[in-house]
Amino acid sequence: MKVNIYYGGRGLIDDPTLYAIGIMQEVLEELNVRVTRYNLYEMKNTIPSLPQTVKEADGIILAASVEWHGIGGYMQTFLDALWLFGDKEKISTTFMCPVVMSTTYGERESRLYLEEAWQILGGKLCDGMSGYIQDMALFEKTEQYQYLIEKKAENLYRTINQKPSNLPSSVQALLPSVSVHPNSDLTPQETEQLAQYVSDDSYVQTSKEDIQELVNYFKEKLDESEESDDTEYIDTFTSHFSPQAGCRANYQLEIEGKRKPLCIKVDVSKLECFYGNIEDKVDVSVNLSQNILEEIVEGRLTFQRAFMAGNMKMKGDFKLLRMLDQLFRFLEE
Repeated sequence: MKVNIYYGGRGLIDDPTLYAIGIMQEVLEELNVRVTRYNLYEMKNTIPSLPQTVKEADGIILAASVEWHGIGGYMQTFLDALWLFGDKEKISTTFMCPVVMSTTYGERESRLYLEEAWQILGGKLCDGMSGYIQDMALFEKTEQYQYLIEKKAENLYRTINQKPSNLPSSVQALLPSVSVHPNSDLTPQETEQLAQYVSDDSYVQTSKEDIQELVNYFKEKLDESEESDDTEYIDTFTSHFSPQAGCRANYQLEIEGKRKPLCIKVDVSKLECFYGNIEDKVDVSVNLSQNILEEIVEGRLTFQRAFMAGNMKMKGDFKLLRMLDQLFRFLEE
């Protein structure tokens, strides 16, 4: 018979949970049970790989210490790992005995929490124990307490041997409708490997570096694309600019596929052409595809004709839209 103990406390010398599982381990070993203890606080970087150790056990003890509220982070992380990486088929045949000792309020609630978590995982329950320990010295000296702990260990041994059947649980009945396990196409072997990778600091660090390298690569590509967007058509409009007397207008061209609009500011003979946003009032806002704009700058189409044909949308002063064809004489080429 094999029993694993998973201790979720901080390993403090005066932790009553350590005293309780110590006695239980001695009793089980006297009964020729192979006992392995996993101190989660010593294995915090490898907790995701621990679910595979449950496959080796006939029963387990989940031991938690309540120092202020709840079962503590290490035990919760282990339960999360069981949900994500545990072999549910093996868990369904494994008995769990919860052991919760508290130096404050909440030992009963924490014990119930462990029991419910194990039931949701599909496992079987063994009668556990919980207690409030105010004086550690008194706890260790009281023979009656030691006797109760020993009986719990013996009961765990008998339960695993006898494998008694339990009545149906409402938790199991409601589980299919209220709890959906994330879909995974991974085999159990692949799931174990994933758990090992998650707990491998060097692997995780290497993966982070690889991801960062990819991010930098695509960022450079994006910057190059933005630089291209920041110059396209500007020289074309500038070289075809034909100032019109008294013309002052702000144009904004929304070109499909471009991240920023092309802005054209005309102040009689002065021209500003750039990608961005015009802080002043926009007199004419145009929305068109890059293909239509290509036809316009190549002299095969005018802004006015594109609008009349429905190939371009505009908002603003229609007279100023017609002025675009006079300000930029692409047809003369």
